[in-house]
Amino acid sequence: MTRVDLHKCLFALILLVCATAASAQIFNPFNQRDNEYRLLGLKRAKQAYEAVRAEYERQQQLFEKGMITSLDLEQSRARFYDAEVNYQQSLLAVLFEEQYVSVARAVKYQAADESKHVRLTIANTSGGTAEFQQLLRMDDELFRSLQPDVIHNVYVSIQNDDGAIISRPYEAKISQLRFDEPIRLDFELLQDLDAVTIFIYYANGVERRMKVFLEKDASVDRVAVQSEQFSQEVELGTSSSFDLTMELFSGTSNTFSLEVVNLPQQIGRFFKDPTGQVRLSQVKFTQGNRTKRAALEVSLPDRPSSEVLMDKPIPFYVLVLPREKIDDLKDLRERNWTETELEALEVGYVRLELIPRGKGDISVRAPQLYHAINADGAVEMYVDLVNEGSNRLDNIELSVDLPFGWSRTVEPRVVPSLDINEEARVFLTFTPPSDVAVGKYQVRLRTSGLSNTEPVTAEDKTVTVEVKPETSLIGTLAIVTLLIGLVAGVVVFGIRLSRR
Repeated sequence: MTRVDLHKCLFALILLVCATAASAQIFNPFNQRDNEYRLLGLKRAKQAYEAVRAEYERQQQLFEKGMITSLDLEQSRARFYDAEVNYQQSLLAVLFEEQYVSVARAVKYQAADESKHVRLTIANTSGGTAEFQQLLRMDDELFRSLQPDVIHNVYVSIQNDDGAIISRPYEAKISQLRFDEPIRLDFELLQDLDAVTIFIYYANGVERRMKVFLEKDASVDRVAVQSEQFSQEVELGTSSSFDLTMELFSGTSNTFSLEVVNLPQQIGRFFKDPTGQVRLSQVKFTQGNRTKRAALEVSLPDRPSSEVLMDKPIPFYVLVLPREKIDDLKDLRERNWTETELEALEVGYVRLELIPRGKGDISVRAPQLYHAINADGAVEMYVDLVNEGSNRLDNIELSVDLPFGWSRTVEPRVVPSLDINEEARVFLTFTPPSDVAVGKYQVRLRTSGLSNTEPVTAEDKTVTVEVKPETSLIGTLAIVTLLIGLVAGVVVFGIRLSRR
């Protein structure tokens, strides 16, 4: 070996020792406090990664010059990979920790088919991209490839207080949610609520639950009206209530008048609060209460008429009008409105339906309910059956409960039908048995029929029958003779006293 070769070997050995010492100083193992202060840990990991990468590049140059062995290069490459992984893990930990998804807006509105919807605006509010780059001067390919300004696979659903999903679709997925690029989602509400829970799942296990009070879409400027009991059957001569739920979707008006159109004048109507204690003509919404409840009370006449026909539906509308529109609709109650015309008014309304029903009422009229007979006699009487209700009666039957051993005849046994205020006479005969004892007996009359296939009964009537004992003719004549003699004796005695 020449002197020159010896010098080269010594120089290479010195460089190897220096590189090994430098790498030992540059390699920065994981600090336990990095989990607590992740941003500072990321800064340490980045500095270590850059130092080890520079050292690895120098090792490559030495290897190309033949000054280090392949084993030394592999060891340097291993240290570089370790530093790179440590840097990536720290970077991902900070990025995932700083990711944040929020609800920018939650607006409730009513669609054309009267279904309720919620329009959600979901935003990526992480806002850490610029801060990371400024603090750590990150502008490398790794940082850009990780897309720190994008949150992947965000799942959103709407729940009630019990945790049940009340939206359609049940869950919406946002594949990529970029910073400063909010995304709007539309859900149909399966349960009509003013306050809901927004559930958000993202970033490999991060969950958020936010109870929010829904805004109302003020662009339509009207009140949405609904009634669960929109179609009712009401008997003539009675009253019924339609429940009303009013929800404000307006940014200008907050006071509205309540009106009814297309309802015949023979039918009474008025609005009342849910308790029924106060009558209403107007409702006022406040900022904190944009849902009101009320009821419409309707009263039907006792008898049908040309406008209130039996079993014929009567459609009508309840309108909720802004107060400023009342003066423009002076003929509101004087005409029949179509749904197309009401829609053109751009006011809140709901279609209701009333079906007048009648019910027969049996009245039993008997001129005499007490009868006295001999043991060999019989009771002959009649009763009048009168329909005092508001509908026809069918198959009216009069049944008789007799004492034991008695017999009866009923003519007719069944009255086929009775119209309103019509009456029919039924003849009755009650015959006691031959061995009947003297005394008073009671006969109960029961009357039943059908009205609209529903059973109708009348108040029971009780007939009292007194069976008298038989009287002897000879005994009766003797008593009469004795009375005549007694009266004559008194008269004679009185005349004699007056002469004296």
